[in-house]
Amino acid sequence: MHHGPVFAAPFHTPGEVGDAAYSYARSHNPTWTALEEAIAGMEGGGEFAARALVFGSGMAAVAAVFGALLGPGDVVVLAANGYNVARTLLTEHFAPLGVVVRTVAAAEMEAAARDGLFAARDGERAAKLVWIETPSNPTMEVCDLRVVCELAHAVGALVAVDNTTATPLGQRPLALGADISVASDTKMMTGHSDLLIGHVAVRDKAGRGEASGVGGRGLYELIATYRTRTGGVLGPMEAWLALRSIATLPLRAERSCANALALAKFLKGRPEVLEVMYPGLESDPGHAVASRQMTLFGPVMSFVLKDKAAAEEFLRRSKLVTVATSFGGIGTTAERRARWGGDAVHEGLMRLSAGCEAIEDLIEDFAQALEGLG
Repeated sequence: MHHGPVFAAPFHTPGEVGDAAYSYARSHNPTWTALEEAIAGMEGGGEFAARALVFGSGMAAVAAVFGALLGPGDVVVLAANGYNVARTLLTEHFAPLGVVVRTVAAAEMEAAARDGLFAARDGERAAKLVWIETPSNPTMEVCDLRVVCELAHAVGALVAVDNTTATPLGQRPLALGADISVASDTKMMTGHSDLLIGHVAVRDKAGRGEASGVGGRGLYELIATYRTRTGGVLGPMEAWLALRSIATLPLRAERSCANALALAKFLKGRPEVLEVMYPGLESDPGHAVASRQMTLFGPVMSFVLKDKAAAEEFLRRSKLVTVATSFGGIGTTAERRARWGGDAVHEGLMRLSAGCEAIEDLIEDFAQALEGLG
């Protein structure tokens, strides 16, 4: 049983503030602690322990990593086809402050690293941070986390992994060599489409060893301090609801990931569909790597219809698909991704998140919605 949320804003802290477990509500909250311990238990494992910090949204978690670690002259490398808002945050807010941004397609990260992408060059420093998203959003490209981490660490770079689509239940970046694991827990982690929440996890100093951030300070300390000073915090009610939701994650993930694979196989055989992007398919270019580093392939896939009109008609005809940009919920959602701009994708590319409905109903609905669109 979970205890209820603790709403107290000012905590009573007589004496030395440093000796108090909870001193100020923007810095600490007992309900956060319970949630952070639950997430850390998933991010870590038998061979090492992890520590987690929760945030008011996935982008608050992303911004905390960038803000805590990057300064003028620092180089960050990230996927050119990863989550658009993370890229925009770097290029439009951090780059004007002097941060150097290098990009490469997610599937080409390893090859580019071997060719010197992470190294010092042309008067620029070696990479300070390598930001990986695998599978990438929305094109579902996969890169080898273990290899890329080794290449990044060889030049002294830290590695952060956006693990939103997989969750730590489906992929454990810290165990594969990453220094930081980040996720928007708004998605499959909490799974009910009623929360905004994110987290950052790092290896615990008491475990296999936490990487150093800036000036010898550990990553956990740096990111926790940034959260306190900038206020990207989570409400106690949201933390309590997240604890409620995570209790069903294994059941939801098993069903939605199985549905995603079944739908990917179904769509692969449809004449109306030009391409299916899902690492769970044996024919997918990233399948071999994904099979080594993922225990679940995730609920999210993309597929391509011939044009914008076909994609919009599919959504209009479907009776079970909700048009939504978020994903990972118990209900199946999809959208024509190009409607937002910012991603270099086909006008007919559909990003789909499989829910927990009966697969027979989903396939029947998809079949009637696709009929004649080719």
